[in-house]
Amino acid sequence: MRTELISVPGDPARPNEDYAAAGLPASGQGGSLVVLDGVTPPATEVGCRHSVPWFTARLGGALSELSASRRDLTLAEVLAQAISRTADAHRATCDLSHPRTPQATVVLARWSAHEIEYLVLSDSALLAESPSGTVTPLLDDRLARVPRASLATHAITDATIRNKEGGFFTAAADRSVAARAVTGTLPRTEVRTLTALTDGATRWVEKFRQGDWADLVTLVRKEGAQALVDRVRALERADTEREFLGRAKAHDDATVVYVEF
Repeated sequence: MRTELISVPGDPARPNEDYAAAGLPASGQGGSLVVLDGVTPPATEVGCRHSVPWFTARLGGALSELSASRRDLTLAEVLAQAISRTADAHRATCDLSHPRTPQATVVLARWSAHEIEYLVLSDSALLAESPSGTVTPLLDDRLARVPRASLATHAITDATIRNKEGGFFTAAADRSVAARAVTGTLPRTEVRTLTALTDGATRWVEKFRQGDWADLVTLVRKEGAQALVDRVRALERADTEREFLGRAKAHDDATVVYVEF
């Protein structure tokens, strides 16, 4: 089994808000991966004294532990318990009802000798490659489907679509959002590789249109996760007219976890 993990901040002067982990038991019969993309808050009061990296470290650590140690739980139940555990860590000091309380997108995968379970919440991505090379994107596309006018300002987004029916959902302080995640299982024999990415890395496909998901997986398999991030950074620097990036960050935190069975 080959695994790669890389997480590069968008700005070296700012903390990386992503989280990534891979767990591989000594038996070699199973494992898990976790990728979180912390949501950068607006420069206003958000009701919490803690940073996004604090939140993603807490939530990610709980997900890493529970996905490995509690195989009796579904991944949705793992996420629900991890959200509750993280919320309890700052419930007494922070306003967890604020729409911008620290939150993150989630990718979880867990495998045994027989099957692969997956969970995706919001706009990070999980790509499953078959032995024949076919790549299936496992995505939660609700954010991509909301009306563009709903994203015009932070205030509009928070009031109308963030963690609301008809909008999109992230992992914040409400454990019930775990039931909103995209989940499923795949036979282990039908998957050759898994690639989990935050949207800072999926820009290669989704914003810069350098190839499709299969091309991205091939790039990571042949040249490594660092090569993908390096290419994204080069494309970001070259987009001086913001033809592709539009109003998005010039450079975003970029995380890739690659597992080859």
